[in-house]
Amino acid sequence: MDQAVHTPKKRTNDPVRTMAGILEVATVEFAEKGLSGARIDEIAAATQTSKRMIYYYFGSKEGLYIAVLEESYRRMRAIEAELHLEDLPPEDALRRLVGFTFDHHQGNEPYIRLVMSENMQRGEYLAQSKIIQKLNVPAIDAIRKLYQRGVEQGVFRAQLDPVDIHASISALTFFNVSNRHTFGLIFKRNTQAAQALTARRDSIVEMIVRFVRK
Repeated sequence: MDQAVHTPKKRTNDPVRTMAGILEVATVEFAEKGLSGARIDEIAAATQTSKRMIYYYFGSKEGLYIAVLEESYRRMRAIEAELHLEDLPPEDALRRLVGFTFDHHQGNEPYIRLVMSENMQRGEYLAQSKIIQKLNVPAIDAIRKLYQRGVEQGVFRAQLDPVDIHASISALTFFNVSNRHTFGLIFKRNTQAAQALTARRDSIVEMIVRFVRK
């Protein structure tokens, strides 16, 4: 009884922790049910908060949804920044980036489902974010820098668009998660078996490198 009484009070006095907990639970809720199907009541119950507190921090259900999208991108970009691509030769850096992207998507299906859901809504809510473009600038800058190093060293071919390289990496690594169920059923393959994942990862890395290589 004492624990039940004190837990909400502790969270109220720790807004950063409370918001982080709400975002974590809301990420799963929105990923599984989409914006329309998600329920604030369930998020509040799972985080031992209240609807009133959630609305206090995020303004509305839509505000929470946008915050979840922003946090999902922020986490990915934060990890990317720790790859230290600048410390590696260009081709090795590119291989690390592609491999990381594959591993991130494979291990974060809620992120994939959120992106799919927002695309079904034609980016309506992501367009309302004031920070989403800023969050993704480092990703393109990292590719641009490693690509330019590769061109200067005669490793990569010239006149490629870093945004296009990013799009190709995203497309190949995204598909393996977004279409895992339909693809596996249609072609009778267990795409999630360890051996299949390793082979697919290696294949995607090699495709991107060969595309960029001089």
